[in-house]
Amino acid sequence: MSTQKSDLEFSCEFFPPKSPEGAERLHRTSEALSPLKPRFFSVTYGAGGSTQERTLEAVLKIQRESGIAAAPHLSCIGSTREHVRDILHTYREHGIERIVALRGDLPSGMRDIGEFRHANELVEFIRAETGDHFRIEVAAYPEVHPQARSAEDDLRHFKGKVDAGANSAITQYFFNADAYLRFADECQGLGLDIPIIPGIMPITQFTQLARFSDACGAEIPRWMRKRLEGMGDDRDSIRAFGLDVVTALCRRLLDEGAPGLHFYTMNQAGATKEIWERLGLSGG
Repeated sequence: MSTQKSDLEFSCEFFPPKSPEGAERLHRTSEALSPLKPRFFSVTYGAGGSTQERTLEAVLKIQRESGIAAAPHLSCIGSTREHVRDILHTYREHGIERIVALRGDLPSGMRDIGEFRHANELVEFIRAETGDHFRIEVAAYPEVHPQARSAEDDLRHFKGKVDAGANSAITQYFFNADAYLRFADECQGLGLDIPIIPGIMPITQFTQLARFSDACGAEIPRWMRKRLEGMGDDRDSIRAFGLDVVTALCRRLLDEGAPGLHFYTMNQAGATKEIWERLGLSGG
């Protein structure tokens, strides 16, 4: 029996291409994923807004070609209110109605933190400037933000973003379902009733995954890490193992009541599409 999508929110994340070849690959990926009818495609935004123009270009192209709503990421660290105001105006002019609002990281070599210190300040600013025009997604960290002083402090920061006007949240990717379920329970205990969408990272190779995970604080369980390390450069075995593990994770999350899934595609369609099909998620 297939799972009906009508009450669930599925989305896919891309990064803006850096070359004509990258743009063509992104086009092929969005074209392959569009028939799955995700709620939206999101496009990341470089540190300090370093990919702002490419993010906007990618968002407009995806929205035009796929017919799927596209949501630009907007990070505020190292930026000014005037600069963010201009970006919001541009997005509104182009009919964009959803934003992923993030604190972001300072670009290498930049010391000026800018006029925003935390993401809740960005959410407040977006609401003050644009009212309810944008649906605002924010980040959540079931395994605790790597820079947080404690899990309790991290939860307070998340509550601040919700109180500031966030509509829903997308989590950092994880491979431990219990971490997400515990975090969701804690949020519910605080009266935070916005949808918290699990972030899902398909596994297609190990070296890059390990590097990303070490940088962002996403835990690769020891048993998974050992299995993946033991596969060496056998990409077919890694992909097959990854599909099994991540599909099982997604199935459990949905069975336990997760309100949807957000796939970190790395601008590749294959693994995301296959997990989607294994889950029996119907289109429309």
